[in-house]
Amino acid sequence: MEHKYDISDILDAVNELNQSKQVKKVNNQNYQEPKKISKEDIPPSTLKLIEEAEKNIKN
Repeated sequence: MEHKYDISDILDAVNELNQSKQVKKVNNQNYQEPKKISKEDIPPSTLKLIEEAEKNIKN
């Protein structure tokens, strides 16, 4: 079964789909900002491992 569609038919269908999509809203009560981590929060041994891995990647 072969159908031929005009570009206007396709664009109309896309616009219709875009308008029918429901926008999901974030419930502010359940949403929490991600915790920001500073270098002081990371153990020194972990920092050393990260630095070693970065050196190996560069080489």
